[in-house]
Amino acid sequence: MERRSIGAGALAVGAVGLGCMPMSWAYAPSRRRGEESLAAVHTALDLGASLLDTADLYGPFTNELLLGRVLRERRGEAFVSAKVGLRAGEQHVVACGRPEYLRRACDASLRRLRTDVIDLYQLHRVDPEVPVEETWGAMAELVGTGKVRALGFCALGAGAGPGAGRRGDREYRTTLRHLERVQQVFPVSAVQAELSVWSPEAARQLLPWCAARGVGFLAAMPLGSGFLTGTLTPGEGFEREDVRARHPRFTAEAMATNQVLIAGLRRVARRHGPAVTSAQVALAWVLAQGPQVVPVPGADRASWAAENAAAAEVRLTAGDLAEIAALPAAVGAWD
Repeated sequence: MERRSIGAGALAVGAVGLGCMPMSWAYAPSRRRGEESLAAVHTALDLGASLLDTADLYGPFTNELLLGRVLRERRGEAFVSAKVGLRAGEQHVVACGRPEYLRRACDASLRRLRTDVIDLYQLHRVDPEVPVEETWGAMAELVGTGKVRALGFCALGAGAGPGAGRRGDREYRTTLRHLERVQQVFPVSAVQAELSVWSPEAARQLLPWCAARGVGFLAAMPLGSGFLTGTLTPGEGFEREDVRARHPRFTAEAMATNQVLIAGLRRVARRHGPAVTSAQVALAWVLAQGPQVVPVPGADRASWAAENAAAAEVRLTAGDLAEIAALPAAVGAWD
């Protein structure tokens, strides 16, 4: 697989990563299968999708434990991207950026992951009660001790897809201000935010900042939480604990209206061969946004991990990109 660089330190990873959250958190609890998830991780590594994206929140903790079972055997093949700064309460999650908490959380993650170093340690959310410079400084100390190789910043709360309007713009401006502040403390190696065919705002709002500074960009939810695979049926519904059950993009009406996006991706896919899927075209679109962009699609099945990894071989033409750009904006934004 093609390799791409993360940050000024030129940390090389496969062009397509593996998002591990669906294995343990947020989506369809009844479909979680530990052994199938382990097979997905092994398949991703076999195919060169070396970046494994996790967080102590996922589970919580169980996702790191699962990855630890793979890393004890294949640590040298993996690039471990972990997150810190969100704690699970009884009914909600809260940000925590206190230095003493970050130090304890890092040590705990290292134990669960069965490794002595995290390649990329990302701040999951900014704690409004703690100056971001203080939080980032504590994370920088972890680099100094050798427990962490590089730092990343998550902007997963910014934007909400097309139509997010003033709220999304305001959140992106806040993210950029935070990035400027922490960059003065210690270099940012990567920014993670949602980027996909149906949520393209980060390409305009955040990518220029990253490109100008040699900062990598991890594209979260590049398959639109599964919608852009074309495998979800409008009106089929979701389990109560599945975050998509409360997302306006996943009402039956919105999903039916947004099928035009799937049709457009499938038209492009057919031009690239009978084995190319709409999901692979969606990932190829993300890859085409810049050489520092690494899509991190979630997958908890080996077949899906293999399909996603193969997207690195799909090269979209200028005509393909223009056709995708002309697709109508998705409906069902948060505002």
